[in-house]
Amino acid sequence: MSAPFLSVDRERCIGAGMCAMTAPDVFDQDPDEGLVLLLDTEPPAAHRAAARMAAGVCPSGAITLHEPESGGA
Repeated sequence: MSAPFLSVDRERCIGAGMCAMTAPDVFDQDPDEGLVLLLDTEPPAAHRAAARMAAGVCPSGAITLHEPESGGA
């Protein structure tokens, strides 16, 4: 089973900074524009809960957490 991965849409980002405050090991903000910077597309298990929370609190929905598909029958 593969790990979940993240993607961000900088065009959608409004620079609120909730992601960087919630999961600073996974997200940062661009110093010029204040937009989201994704530091780790596949965060280690220790940071996944914070990354999931950051995706949930993003006011513009600019963060997507892609969960692996289960291959069960």
